[in-house]
Amino acid sequence: MTRGEGPAPAKHEAVVGRVDFGGCVLLADDGALLEATARGKLMGPRKALGNAVVVGDRVAYEVEHGRALIAAVHPRRNAFSRRASGERPEEQVVAANLDQVVLVASLADPGFVPGLADRVLAQAEHAGIPPRLVLNKLDLGSAAEAEAILADYARAGTPGHAVSAKSRVGLEPLRHALLGRRSLFVGHSGVGKSTLLNALVPALDLLVGQVNAKTGKGRHTTSAAWLVRPAPGFELIDTPGIRSFGPWGIGARDLEQAYTEFRRFLGRCRFTDCRHDREPGCALRAAAEAGEIAMRRYASFLKLREELGKEETQQETRARRGRL
Repeated sequence: MTRGEGPAPAKHEAVVGRVDFGGCVLLADDGALLEATARGKLMGPRKALGNAVVVGDRVAYEVEHGRALIAAVHPRRNAFSRRASGERPEEQVVAANLDQVVLVASLADPGFVPGLADRVLAQAEHAGIPPRLVLNKLDLGSAAEAEAILADYARAGTPGHAVSAKSRVGLEPLRHALLGRRSLFVGHSGVGKSTLLNALVPALDLLVGQVNAKTGKGRHTTSAAWLVRPAPGFELIDTPGIRSFGPWGIGARDLEQAYTEFRRFLGRCRFTDCRHDREPGCALRAAAEAGEIAMRRYASFLKLREELGKEETQQETRARRGRL
């Protein structure tokens, strides 16, 4: 230490509980909440944290002049991303260091949408994060329909739960599946995700209020993802309701690998370049027609692959124009 210099600030560690444009809230190991900013090297060109610091990150911070300052972000063991809105492709990291992704859908009002569900589940598989499917509003739908949907996804290796947040049916098995894990909740707008979370954790509004008090923001349903810890080792990350979901890092040619139940049929088609659509001798289509894989999953795969293919073509066209 040079003469005249004071001691270096002590470093502490915490988990990122929420991120706003230029700052965030940290959740310390003792449960304390700290408002924090980041050192300049972590800030992007727009002076925003962006993907450099996300909810779920483990960070090292220092306290300077009574304020927490993030100095470093530990390596992530995984990250769940989506394609950011906009014409040009850009990654948006939603959360990091997850134990599972919980997709919340509903049986009615709105009805179950396989396309959206399969996009989220494909992204979880691509990221190597175990998925879980929750069908809410069992009180408004058919138990037989719920059983059929869950059976389709069980064949894909995705465990599921049929629940009613309103009448509190089926919540205990789901709560047990959440204990000891960090779970990211994702769901279409209107499926009752917030109601479900409040039913699972009665004190959730209080916990969220404490996080928001640090940011000065309003209710959690209006903006960014946030993490709360109702009990030691029990962490929930909620996200705003989504209307659409664009996968990130998955191309049209490798999408089939993100549908886990497809894998045992791949390589069995008559043609090595089979697109699994109308080609003769397609093992994947035959499996769908025989009920070995869910027809709803097969149909959503074809639709998503077509969309990803169009996006890739548009990107290649823009790239060529840029070189002219």
